[in-house]
Amino acid sequence: MSGTGKSTALAELGRRGFRTVDTDSAAWSEWVPAACGSEEEWLWREDRMAELLASQDAHTLYVSGCMSNQAKFYDRFDAIVLLSAPAEVILERVANRTTNDYGKGPGERQRILFHLDSVEPLLRATCTHEIDSSRPLDDVVDALIAIGDGIRRSVSQRAAMP
Repeated sequence: MSGTGKSTALAELGRRGFRTVDTDSAAWSEWVPAACGSEEEWLWREDRMAELLASQDAHTLYVSGCMSNQAKFYDRFDAIVLLSAPAEVILERVANRTTNDYGKGPGERQRILFHLDSVEPLLRATCTHEIDSSRPLDDVVDALIAIGDGIRRSVSQRAAMP
């Protein structure tokens, strides 16, 4: 969801040495005609996402994004984490951020609130973890790292079992 701190958390994970990909860019996403109308949708470039998620690396990969076609890739992720925050926190963040103008244009704040009511429940129903991102950034990033560490330990234990 816009304004929950995805980009900020991802930047901090990168600063701490983790592999990160922010899919909210033309390198990873593109505008395509919507299936049911004249609008366009911002969707993951499926070929690039498939290649990224098939790559092997010993380091945990953190991917950020919220696209309507992301569910096609859920089986390739070890965890799906929803960052959530109260509407007033989200609206304050988008009003004050300097790295992204989304939320400042006509109707965009209303669209954010609409998505908070209509899309976030769908994301909550399919996520494996939820983090309240109104907490301090270090707490949010530490929680993300703990999720990644727990998955790595679990995979290592399964691989070591006879």
